[in-house]
This record gives sequence, C-alpha cells and structure tokens, in this order.
Amino acid sequence: MKTSSDVKSQHYAFVNKQTASELTGLSAETLKKYRHAGKLEKGIHWVEINCRVVRYNISLLLDWVQNHDENPKGHIKAIENYLASLPSSQKQTRGNRSST
Repeated sequence: MKTSSDVKSQHYAFVNKQTASELTGLSAETLKKYRHAGKLEKGIHWVEINCRVVRYNISLLLDWVQNHDENPKGHIKAIENYLASLPSSQKQTRGNRSST
C-alpha cells in the first residue's frame, strides 16, 4: 500500500510519441486519435509544448491503457495522485519572520 510520501516522491516522466507508442503498444496515430477524441486528457495524459511537439505522461498513459475499461476508478485515483504531486498543489509554508 502506498503512503502519501510515496505518492509525493513518484516521478512522472513525459516522453515523445515514439517512446509512448513503444511502451504502450499503441501507434502514434492511435495516440493522436485518442487525444483528439478526448479519451486522453490534455494536461493530464499529455501536454503540448508547442504546435508541433506533444509529450505524454508515461505513468498515467500506461495506467490508462491498463485501467480505463476494467478499473476506471483506479485510473481516477492515479490522476488524483499525479495532481497532488504537482508543485502547484503543495502547501506553501511561510517561514517565521522576525521583526527587527
């Protein structure tokens, strides 16, 4: 069982379409089709670096391939863990300021 510290320390690598295709067994065209159909969510499963460059979150993409039909709740949990791991989701702590 994963603890919250395991989730925070998990690394989410973004890979190019060739690597995503090799690791998932899906063609680059199928990945593109799934992006355009909304099956893969922008900002979650993939990001657009510019108009010609897309990178895939390989951890979530592999989880989606395995779970999107059989265990969608499990995939939603994986997405929640990813979002919680983002620096923008981390609680900001303020240091104590001493008055001088």
